[in-house]
Amino acid sequence: MKKICYVDTCIWLNIFKKEIGPSRAIPFWKSAQTAIHSAFSSHYEIMASTIILKELEYKVGKNFRDIQRLFKQIPIYLEKTKREDYDFARILEKKHSYCIGFCDCLHIAIAKRKNAVLITRDKKLIEIARRYIEVKKPESFVC
Repeated sequence: MKKICYVDTCIWLNIFKKEIGPSRAIPFWKSAQTAIHSAFSSHYEIMASTIILKELEYKVGKNFRDIQRLFKQIPIYLEKTKREDYDFARILEKKHSYCIGFCDCLHIAIAKRKNAVLITRDKKLIEIARRYIEVKKPESFVC
């Protein structure tokens, strides 16, 4: 069974927008790109979801075509959201008093169902997700 790496929206935005972050030593976009390359070289499948595509489209607007081009350059597995993901996400949302968004709850649900490592920088998402799945920041994702 192939290992799966589920890359969160914020990581794709780091790459697409060439985001720097607080430390200029290693820019966010560079460590994100390195994590994805590391996953490929270690035979991980890179997964995105329909939810990630919707979030990206919302965040980048007219530039979404550029994101689509980026996704065509990288072999990405696109996972469709299932009913069970929505059901589990609603349970998570309520259990954690709505402290993370529903889309983040969906990311946890999808990663759990696919037994994937979630790659994100979102601190609140990491705090909650680690109770259910393996979750890492790009800087600590070493295959």
